[in-house]
Amino acid sequence: MSAVVTPKASYDAIIIGAGHNGLVCANYLAKAGKSVLVLERRDIVGGAAVTEEIAPGFRASIFSYLMSLLHPRIIRELDLRRYGLEILPCSDMVSPLDDGDYILFSDDIKKTQDSFRKFSVKDAEIYPEFDAYLREATDIVRKLLWETPVDPARRDWKSYKELASLAWRYRKVGRKMYRIVDMMTMSAYDFLKEWFEDERVMAVIAYYASIGTFAGPKTPGTAYVILHHIMGEHEGAGGWGFVKGGMGSITQALAASARAAGVDILTDAAVAEIKVSADKVSSVLTSDGRTFQARVVASNASAKTLYLDMLDQKLLPDEVLREIRGYRTMSTAFKMNVACERPPQYKILDKVRADGALGSFDYPTYMHIAPDIEYLERAYDDAKYGWYSSAPFLTPVCPTIVDDTLAPPGKHVVNFFGGHAPYELKGGDWKDEKEKFRKTVFDTIERFAPGFSNDVIEAQLLVAPDIERIVNLPQGHIFHGELAPDQLFFQRPVSGYADYRTPIKGLYICGSSMHPGGGVSGIPGFNAAREILRDMR
Repeated sequence: MSAVVTPKASYDAIIIGAGHNGLVCANYLAKAGKSVLVLERRDIVGGAAVTEEIAPGFRASIFSYLMSLLHPRIIRELDLRRYGLEILPCSDMVSPLDDGDYILFSDDIKKTQDSFRKFSVKDAEIYPEFDAYLREATDIVRKLLWETPVDPARRDWKSYKELASLAWRYRKVGRKMYRIVDMMTMSAYDFLKEWFEDERVMAVIAYYASIGTFAGPKTPGTAYVILHHIMGEHEGAGGWGFVKGGMGSITQALAASARAAGVDILTDAAVAEIKVSADKVSSVLTSDGRTFQARVVASNASAKTLYLDMLDQKLLPDEVLREIRGYRTMSTAFKMNVACERPPQYKILDKVRADGALGSFDYPTYMHIAPDIEYLERAYDDAKYGWYSSAPFLTPVCPTIVDDTLAPPGKHVVNFFGGHAPYELKGGDWKDEKEKFRKTVFDTIERFAPGFSNDVIEAQLLVAPDIERIVNLPQGHIFHGELAPDQLFFQRPVSGYADYRTPIKGLYICGSSMHPGGGVSGIPGFNAAREILRDMR
């Protein structure tokens, strides 16, 4: 909950939406001496990075559930640890198989090799080379994260200079750029098949291509989604991890940092309209009739919401409207947050413990359920034809193994993220099908952890329409739009306006609709703030 704020009538900048990117943008603008107001539609800050109660005494990361991408630079420069951010370790990822065995995927190359070797000597031997190849590609893309996309179609001198500058900064990449092109065009399956032979091994890595994406591992372009998910994994913040107090602790720390810098944050302040005068943004009107003036407005809301719901569409070029209407946000992701007596007792648990595979961990806090490539592809097939998966892939994580702040003593919280469950059902309605799908999810869990349903106290199931309703993401898309080649870099979200600017002077977008896309990284907010300050100067 926010502190009581008496807002001013006018600010240098107004940020629409107190999700993590909006708060990052607000922080950097305030640090540059600008007066900033953040308007949040809900009664709490955080957007999709929130911690809320799901049962008496049980709190869960409702949407985003693991920390991997929040950049160390942002953590350091905004002093988030001072404001309560504490990252806790999670175990290496474990993927159970139907035959009672499992595959371990670790930051430790040798541990991953040893696990792969049980299924393919060839795959084990080539893995270090593959890891090095992927790391080199990741290093290139990590640098690109901080770039403002240039518009290659512009022919003015300024644009030529920006293109030349970009080319010069990446002049040493050379032939390595081809691997980026490969990953942006190839399917995850085709890309991995060039390296590995065992489809169980391939599924461990291809799994990342399905997270939050309406695609299967054999869909062209999904190789890049693997890269997107692992970009923050080794970026100095401890890799994948839990946040003490849940993911809401990130946005609470960002909000505390912002308030310390002088930012005003108003909750229960939904934006009804952005006012424009003489082709320049002038003010923001809230749903309850309040008006706030500003030189600059930056929207952390989805680009679709901004362009189609908050602006008079007569102010926008026809081409922009055409492209934003076609911007793909169809989601098939779902989330289930469970309060339980004990975590899932996986059939592989005794074997994992006997092998000593998890080091100091006695329980696999981070799992992927998808035994092979065919499993992932069939989960997508169901959704492709308009229905939810009869055997969804699942990411179960259990933060309460390391975080005692989320549940009563001896009890636990488990987050399940998965796919595919389309926003719209062909020939059906979620009002009628949601409980049936809940049973499908539990049946899938029970396949690998028999008896788990008996330990459940409460289970909150969120499908795409729920996500859309609660956090205002069009069609419930967790990345604000598909991570497809035609919706990346200088085409995200629409061509000609990928540089965090819009056709309206003084109006910007600072959320995940922009480069580099979704995930709790804070980088879109940082990049947008940089461009706003550049224009203000």
